[in-house]
Amino acid sequence: MKVLIGLALALGAWIAAGLVIVATAANAKPRGEFVDIGGRKLRLVCDGPAGGGPTVWLEHGAFGAATDFAAIQRKLSAKGLRSCAYDRAGMGYSDPGPKPRDGDAALADLEALMTAVGDDGPVVLVGHSMAGLHVRRFATAHPERTVGIVLVDATTPEAIDDPGTRKFVGVFKAVARTAAVAGTLGLTKPFYYAAERIGLPPEAVTEKRRIWVSGRHARGSAAEGLQWERAARQAIAAGPLPPELPVSVIVAGDRSEDSPRALPARRSGHGYFEAVPGATHTSILGLTHGDAVVRGVEHVLAAGA
Repeated sequence: MKVLIGLALALGAWIAAGLVIVATAANAKPRGEFVDIGGRKLRLVCDGPAGGGPTVWLEHGAFGAATDFAAIQRKLSAKGLRSCAYDRAGMGYSDPGPKPRDGDAALADLEALMTAVGDDGPVVLVGHSMAGLHVRRFATAHPERTVGIVLVDATTPEAIDDPGTRKFVGVFKAVARTAAVAGTLGLTKPFYYAAERIGLPPEAVTEKRRIWVSGRHARGSAAEGLQWERAARQAIAAGPLPPELPVSVIVAGDRSEDSPRALPARRSGHGYFEAVPGATHTSILGLTHGDAVVRGVEHVLAAGA
């Protein structure tokens, strides 16, 4: 009994400490705007000059948000490129959406968001990590609008048939369920100051920290992450990418162009591959290593011109 009481007190102290850390930390108004897509709103952050060419739409990875692309958007704007990043339903600052949060749901939301803001022109799609599934869905559903795609340390739908990937997805689902519970109970809040591992501009750091320790964000991320295999199967069923579509593959670490993740670039008639030896899965989006992502965007724009 004494052990249980001690554990309960320790847990309570941990949660209380986290609440104090978050309550006393700097606050920040979310950047961007909230766009109604039919009775619910998605948070959208756009940057760069409008009307200068195709918009670069940025899809964040699992447990991510539009905030993850703050450094990339700064770099794209410096090149005179317009970009838009958004929080998928239930993640970041966006309202939850109907379940299941699979590939069909992600595609429908992106289509609705583009319609709501009046973007019916050509686009470049950038997908990080799990979002490789989502940009593939858009490109196959709207080949006439897709100038090209950039896969940033991203998974491919076909990887779901690899035994190693299936094992990873199984572990990921368990972690997602645990994170949802931990976030809801406030157990993640003491990690507030350790949440930013990308290398974001100062104006996005507080935003990232608050999202990361949010129980609501953890639940929304888990709802999507648990549909990983379903989303992959949906992307496969939608068909392969057109061989003439420009594809850039940017990977973190010292990887070979013969690696499985480089396959989409090898299959493209206008493929580009770049490995970033000093980058991690997260820091590849940051101020230090994000130029590689910009080069990937520039490649597909030049090839698709």
